[in-house]
Amino acid sequence: MARHARFGWSAIAALATIGSVAMFGSSAVGQEERGRWSGEATIYRDGGYRGPAVFVDEAKPNLDLPWPVNSIRIASGRWELCEQTRFRGDCRTVTRDTPLLGNLLRGLTVQSMRPVRSEADSGSGSGFGVEANDQVLRGRFAEFHTQPAARGFRIPACPQGQATARCAATTADNYCRSMNWTEASSEHLETVGRGVFLADVLCVRAVG
Repeated sequence: MARHARFGWSAIAALATIGSVAMFGSSAVGQEERGRWSGEATIYRDGGYRGPAVFVDEAKPNLDLPWPVNSIRIASGRWELCEQTRFRGDCRTVTRDTPLLGNLLRGLTVQSMRPVRSEADSGSGSGFGVEANDQVLRGRFAEFHTQPAARGFRIPACPQGQATARCAATTADNYCRSMNWTEASSEHLETVGRGVFLADVLCVRAVG
């Protein structure tokens, strides 16, 4: 269920064509998610809800804060806090007011945050609703994800139809392109409960 890297420019052009209708590149999907998963939260520089604060009511791909986040009040929703911009790197999900984030973040500096779906949003039998614990290893020309995620949840290998290696390859390519990589050079399928999800995806960038 893995494949070798494909760096030919003709192949890249073909993938770009596929990507124009891919789930990760679809503005319609993005609008649906923004409307469906919402919430309100206030983040604070200091513990105990003290110090400078920022109110957030939508996904923020770049918080651009001059200080670390040490506490959070959540008025509604579930919030994913990520160590890098554009919701990349190590992320943590917070569901309630937390006066001291140190134990949860474990040194993670928050650079982006967004509301994520709850279990009630996932729907029965849809394959969604399995939270991800993605471990990321990043280099200059490649990035490895143990559990690729969207909005903090595992990505089904084949969102439409039966899970096959070919379908998973397309899904993995779309996932990598959503993060500005050229394609996925390898991917695997992992069965969790009734769902089949992407696992161990290696995103690469064409060289030359």
